[in-house]
Amino acid sequence: MVSESEPVRVPGITRGILVTGGAGFLGSHLCDRLIAGGHEVLCADNLHTGRKGNVAHLLPHPRFEFLRHDVTFPLYVEVDSIYNLACPASPVHYQHDPVQTTKTSVHGAINMLGLAKRLGARIFQASTSEVYGDPDCKRQAEDYLGRVNPIGPRACYDEGKRCAETLFFDYHRQHGLEIKVARLFNTYGPRMHPADGRVVSNFIVQALTGQPLTLYGDGLQTRSFCYVDDMIEGCLLLMASDAALTGPVNLGNPQECSMLELAVLVRELTGTKGPLSFKPLPTDDPRQRCPDIRVAREQLDWAPATPLAAGLEKTIVYFDQLLSAHGEGADGD
Repeated sequence: MVSESEPVRVPGITRGILVTGGAGFLGSHLCDRLIAGGHEVLCADNLHTGRKGNVAHLLPHPRFEFLRHDVTFPLYVEVDSIYNLACPASPVHYQHDPVQTTKTSVHGAINMLGLAKRLGARIFQASTSEVYGDPDCKRQAEDYLGRVNPIGPRACYDEGKRCAETLFFDYHRQHGLEIKVARLFNTYGPRMHPADGRVVSNFIVQALTGQPLTLYGDGLQTRSFCYVDDMIEGCLLLMASDAALTGPVNLGNPQECSMLELAVLVRELTGTKGPLSFKPLPTDDPRQRCPDIRVAREQLDWAPATPLAAGLEKTIVYFDQLLSAHGEGADGD
């Protein structure tokens, strides 16, 4: 048993879509798209890393409801489908309370899968490229089993998400549950938390506030960056796809970019000339991360459409406005 607490009952929502982690960076953009598509949306978030300000513009909407709730506790509502996005996703946040991070992934999956089973609802799991760990192949395809340290400081997130995938596929095999599992690669855009420790937000905030841009190791490690609108489109397409496509499906940008290249681009786009500061590489930090998205291309007709520079420009505008309105280090609440 995950919890003996009283189940949470929400009378205001009958049938619609539940988005856990809905006040987070990705979740709030997903709520926007679902509301725009005419759906009723119940956004559940414990606001540990999500921010109510991310969905403040939706609160007056008659088809939107916000519920402060932690997915490690059962949730009893009536919905047609579920998007499970609840979990801290940046190293700074998920390493702050690693036990709670693991519980959020594992207990949260158990509770949401149990809810989906009771309702006969289709359920989407926002998994992560971190399930591949520090890969020893240039591009990671869905059949790559990963290279993960199960006892390192990142394991609370990596292994928590891996276990959540296990639970999803076991519920699918054992109970016939309709599941959709997406492995999301690095995503960026407006509403990122300015203090989440991710490289895009770090670089932009540092550049806008006149600080040195911090790189780790030699700065030659690579990531692939997908703009948030493209990522949400991929998630929606996967959720709407034929039931036979369970996943996992990689969603991300197949164009690699080194941290050094990103730093130079951010300085160019912000018009700053601050120095670069090099620090030791964190433990288990992947040297490369780049998705093979052939399944998404072939099965969903999806690929990211936003060039990196264009997406960064929109993100820089967001952070510039945020910092101007709240001061340096603002959390945007």
